[in-house]
Amino acid sequence: MNRAPATTSRRTALGAAALATALLGLMAQAPTASAHGTVIAPQTRNYGCLQRWGYNEPNEAQDPMCYRTYHENPNAITAWKAVYANNTGDNYQQVIPNGQICSAGGQGETNYAPLDRPGPWITSSIGSNFTVDLYDEARHGADWLEVYVTKQGFNPEYQLINWDDLELVKKTGRYPYQAHYVTDVTTSGYSGRHVVVTVWKASHMDQKYFLCSDVTFN
Repeated sequence: MNRAPATTSRRTALGAAALATALLGLMAQAPTASAHGTVIAPQTRNYGCLQRWGYNEPNEAQDPMCYRTYHENPNAITAWKAVYANNTGDNYQQVIPNGQICSAGGQGETNYAPLDRPGPWITSSIGSNFTVDLYDEARHGADWLEVYVTKQGFNPEYQLINWDDLELVKKTGRYPYQAHYVTDVTTSGYSGRHVVVTVWKASHMDQKYFLCSDVTFN
């Protein structure tokens, strides 16, 4: 039986070791698939469910929308960091269908369709001037944030959210790679129940997050 020379075997082993070391280095630098982010103030629908109930079944009487979401797909709550769509381009409103904005058009890392459901979601109380705080666990960076508010007269307890129901109230510039992207938003003319929709364009690729926060304007 022919055998490779010892020097060739040693070179092959060294080359394989070097390749393995390089791959491990790349893996250490790359974020994990589940490490993304969401708006923590005002809390998004699924992040709010997680903060109130953790991994437990929500109380139906106290929090019917979180209860319904839990029973449709508990991952829509526990995978709160991954409501995104890839490769939507500049005209993302043409890619993400009406009525599926809060679920990123059915993309992301699980079935987020329960987040699109109209109903009595628990709201955060805000004023006409409020702050959006987006927590980015993976520190992807942000090319921009766009903050929308549902129009006065829209009723999120009974209506699915369409793009025509939203008014753009703030677009930011670029953020570096950091844990929080914070922006102050100034509005007028809003009262009662609304939904704040934050679209986050991550910097590491064409990946946009669609983040719905239920609010009550004082």
